[in-house]
Amino acid sequence: MAEEMSFCVRDVMNRPLFQRAKLIAGRSGGYREVRWVHILEITHAAPYVSKNDLILTTGLWLKRSVHSGLDYMRQIIDHETAGLCIEFGTTIDEIPGEIIRLCDDHDFPLILFRQPVRFEEITQDIHSFLINRHFGLMKKLEEFSQKQQQLILQSTDIPAILRLLQSYTEGQIVYLSSIKSNKFYPSVKKETAEAINRFCNNKLKNFDQFNETQVWKMDDTTSIVVQPVICFGQVFSYIGLMIQLPHLTEYTKLLLDYASKAVATVLLRTQFLEEKILRNQNELIQDILSQQIDSEEQAQMRMGLPSPDESRYLFIGGIIEFEHNVFEDGPERMETMNQDLSVLIRSLLNRFQMHHLMMMKNNQFYLLCAKEKVSGESTESLKQSILNMISGLRKFAEEALGGLNFHVGFGKTRNQLVETWKSFKEAYQVIEVSQTVPAMKHCCFYDKIGIYQLLEAVPEPLLNSFVNDHLGALISYDVLHHLNLIGTLDVYFKCMGSKGETAKELFIHRQTLYNRLEKISDILGEDFFEPQKRYCLEMALLGYELLGENG
Repeated sequence: MAEEMSFCVRDVMNRPLFQRAKLIAGRSGGYREVRWVHILEITHAAPYVSKNDLILTTGLWLKRSVHSGLDYMRQIIDHETAGLCIEFGTTIDEIPGEIIRLCDDHDFPLILFRQPVRFEEITQDIHSFLINRHFGLMKKLEEFSQKQQQLILQSTDIPAILRLLQSYTEGQIVYLSSIKSNKFYPSVKKETAEAINRFCNNKLKNFDQFNETQVWKMDDTTSIVVQPVICFGQVFSYIGLMIQLPHLTEYTKLLLDYASKAVATVLLRTQFLEEKILRNQNELIQDILSQQIDSEEQAQMRMGLPSPDESRYLFIGGIIEFEHNVFEDGPERMETMNQDLSVLIRSLLNRFQMHHLMMMKNNQFYLLCAKEKVSGESTESLKQSILNMISGLRKFAEEALGGLNFHVGFGKTRNQLVETWKSFKEAYQVIEVSQTVPAMKHCCFYDKIGIYQLLEAVPEPLLNSFVNDHLGALISYDVLHHLNLIGTLDVYFKCMGSKGETAKELFIHRQTLYNRLEKISDILGEDFFEPQKRYCLEMALLGYELLGENG
């Protein structure tokens, strides 16, 4: 097995030159890996040792004092060296009990040669073995990589990649998918599979919470090494390997890393192939937008829903609009970015188990999502899945696309697919509000934009006239004198007329606020805070913000 390919202290004890050596402390540390051998006699050892070094010494540092000896031991233990070999007869003839207890407490192997030995023969023997072993492992890894590449070129068969991995590790492989049920290579009994699934599901409360290799201890003898499969910065699945030792070898890490990259390649290629096949969905979304479909059953069948039923599904339409920099990116770069975004969005929707259609038009993606009604909370579940998708998309945009800005809008859920054209219309309004109103920048759903639902329904000329009727004089005064009376009035209303809170929010002196309020009162009238007039002014302020300063 791959775990046995680690060269450990117990393997060192089986070498011919160690036949007369004795392990006198740290017996439980026999699993410690040995990667190199050093001869070290100086007391200040820390700068000269590395993790997994086996130290050879005559014990010269022990002649000074027990305290000095303990300090030396703590240095090499803290640096996670593999163990210490001491030769009797040349410098020392006994080892203090305090040092033996320290080694036992840390499971640190302490090996004793009671007769003088040639350290250069030991180093030559172990170094030759390690170099030859390393060369052998590299050949096996190259062989594994070549076979894996052949599999990738021949098909999109992920199980074949996992079976190849299993043949090289000789351990139990578990494939943890965010979309489909977990798979085992080789297959295991139902009870074993259920136990492993429970353990893994408990560890993976949030599926994409780990983006690096993890080692999960199942019991005293068994652990699972988990390697994430990452595409576009998102975790789409994990490859698990069950091992019997409490540590993980570099060989095993590399095998898992190679396999995870191969699976990621297959997943991406599959998604790109599906993307080409699914482009004909544009026609269905276009027909829905133009209201050319009357039959609900026909619409659901064209969407490819299992068991079409007029009362079985919830539907929602949405739009994602990206702010590409045409001059910097150029048309070719934009097309590539849109292709990647399209594959990522579809993968995220699949991951969160949403039936969907998608249409790309310039810098906009039209999404039509469906989810089965299973309870009274199905609507909230659908929205949460959408929010999770947006979160994954935002993470990719920040990490891989230089913080590319985008706006998202989704309309209200509908019980019929043919009615989702209304949802798309509402989605447009959500995006308009999020683009013009800073406080609504991250709002994604139509039912969350509140009063802006009403303002968006008002024809722009009528809304513009309303704003000018109630705030025109104030706006004109601000243009001439730059006193920010509009902003002051807005904050004054939001602070419920509290002058102290208003001054604090605006970062101005109270006397400055009094002067501004006096000027507002001169322009609007002293009754501007009375309920009826205040309602109109607050609505006009919202409309002014929605229209923009040039509205």
